[in-house]
Amino acid sequence: MRVVIALGGNALLRRGQALTAENQRHNVQIAAQALAPIACHHELVISHGNGPQVGLLALQSTAYQPQTAFPLDILDAETEGMIGYLIEQELVNRLPEKRRCATLLTQIKVDADDPAFKHPSKPIGPVYDVSEARKLARERGWSIAPDGAQYRRVVPSPKPKRILELSVIDLLLTQGVVVICAGGGGIPTVCRDDGSLIGVEAVIDKDLASSLLARELNAEAFVMLTDVDAVYRDWGTPKAHPIRHMSPEQAARFSFAPGSMGPKVEAAIEFVEHSGGTAGIGALSDAYSILRGEAGTVIRRMQADGETKK
Repeated sequence: MRVVIALGGNALLRRGQALTAENQRHNVQIAAQALAPIACHHELVISHGNGPQVGLLALQSTAYQPQTAFPLDILDAETEGMIGYLIEQELVNRLPEKRRCATLLTQIKVDADDPAFKHPSKPIGPVYDVSEARKLARERGWSIAPDGAQYRRVVPSPKPKRILELSVIDLLLTQGVVVICAGGGGIPTVCRDDGSLIGVEAVIDKDLASSLLARELNAEAFVMLTDVDAVYRDWGTPKAHPIRHMSPEQAARFSFAPGSMGPKVEAAIEFVEHSGGTAGIGALSDAYSILRGEAGTVIRRMQADGETKK
């Protein structure tokens, strides 16, 4: 079976953890332990988030000479290489000798006229209190937005339209290679008037990019791993309870937080509706159980009798 897994949440960095190489490697080791059994039995593609990492690189880039800071597409590429290296190394350490892995820098085409460029919404980097956030916004021209009780920088997040390295990814999979790609939503690119490509200042949502990747690769399953065990109704209230199974139609009727679970449910709906496959959302530790439909939230098409497919 061909499977696409998107790593997020505690897969790379738990909320409040220092963004150190040691912490990230420790968390990637846990992720690799959970993914190794899947890699041994299925064609596997792994994507990952990069919000904290790309935000930190942006801060470092402006610390020396703000006027020559690297644009976000360059920083997206840097984080793909850095995080992909950690995942690849730790996964190879846990796989049979003949099972190979490769990390691939992935360009993803977006629409230059996407409304997201006028309405930044994707949080990146560390959290700040309100006074520090406003100070940075004034000094660096950032857009900021609330993140819980604190604030983060927000940047444009255009919709992914096309995976430009798709044929290479497919070729690697057919050769038995575990592929780590589309990290952080991939590198956002647009077409110039002459048809050539150029990167743009943005960060694509990782789950939406991974959903597109799964559809274009004709994957049978798409799993998003995060730091909660399932999708919840009434999250944050005493009535909160997990949703274990739902159809795309049922999922579309619910409302979920746009900065956390909302994009994941949207990505799952897109995948199931366009591919007929199965999507799952849940905790990293439950990765294989989610793939088997035994944990997390599983989203499938509905059968004629009104039940979701098994």
